[in-house]
Amino acid sequence: MEVTNVSYLILDGHVDLENYRYVYFLITLTAYISTIVFNTVVIFVIFMNKHLHEPMYIFIAALLCNALFGVTALYPKLLIDLLSEKQITSYHGCLFQALFVYWYASSEFALLSAMAYDRYVSICKPLHYATLVKMSTVRKLIFLSWFLPCCELGVALILVYHLQLCKFKLNRIYCDSYSILKLSCKEISAINSYGLFVFSIAVFPPVTFIIYSYIRILSVCLKNSKDFRRKALQTCLPHLFIFINFYVNICFEIINNRLESNQIPHIIAIILSVEYLLIPPLFNPIIYGLKLQEILKSIRRLIVWKKRTGGFF
Repeated sequence: MEVTNVSYLILDGHVDLENYRYVYFLITLTAYISTIVFNTVVIFVIFMNKHLHEPMYIFIAALLCNALFGVTALYPKLLIDLLSEKQITSYHGCLFQALFVYWYASSEFALLSAMAYDRYVSICKPLHYATLVKMSTVRKLIFLSWFLPCCELGVALILVYHLQLCKFKLNRIYCDSYSILKLSCKEISAINSYGLFVFSIAVFPPVTFIIYSYIRILSVCLKNSKDFRRKALQTCLPHLFIFINFYVNICFEIINNRLESNQIPHIIAIILSVEYLLIPPLFNPIIYGLKLQEILKSIRRLIVWKKRTGGFF
């Protein structure tokens, strides 16, 4: 295939920027800053407290780091576009944004699966926990959660890079691979099939394992005391809620992008397309900060210490 000579693509998904440009900008900037602050605080608390240097909390820190990576792929370009007269992006920049966005999503599923493994072993095989979930194992799982999606999506990027384009408008507010594929002049079934394969590998094995692990956890909880169930739920509910939230948001985005239904208002379609990049990164640190007592206590101690030392205005 011949490489396209297109320099720029138009992001044509923005709605009514002339009237609400600065309102959108302020809302987006507030969400971006809040996301960075919330995630950074929890990561900092885990990093600074040695008693939190356990597999469960290390996985949480990795998940929140991944969230920071995902929002950085979206927000800076979006903020620039909201203040620009023309919402355009370079072809190469669009490709890399698509890669980073999908890298974030694929790694999120992998990390959630690794966290489910940690909870499964902790509750269902507590006597073997120290053997099965060593810190070296945790490091390997986190590394694979980022490295394998990078390899899969790197191949997809190379395939998409060599497309010849006939259309230059994306009906989106950010770039994704499938929307870029639809701009192609030629047959894309082979590339599309590879994309579906990558999606299947990234989503179905982690989701299947998470469901299996929680079925086993539920089975063990039903056989034990109320106190055991309470402690198990205290550590599992935040992870389960975050998994369901992320999975539902991803499903909305895929269905919305693939079906392209004219019955869905454009503004709703745009909101659905960015939910998985906005909601989980913003609310995950809040959920973990409020639900896990050790993190909540550490955050409270940090606030008290800051007040005593004059750290807050």
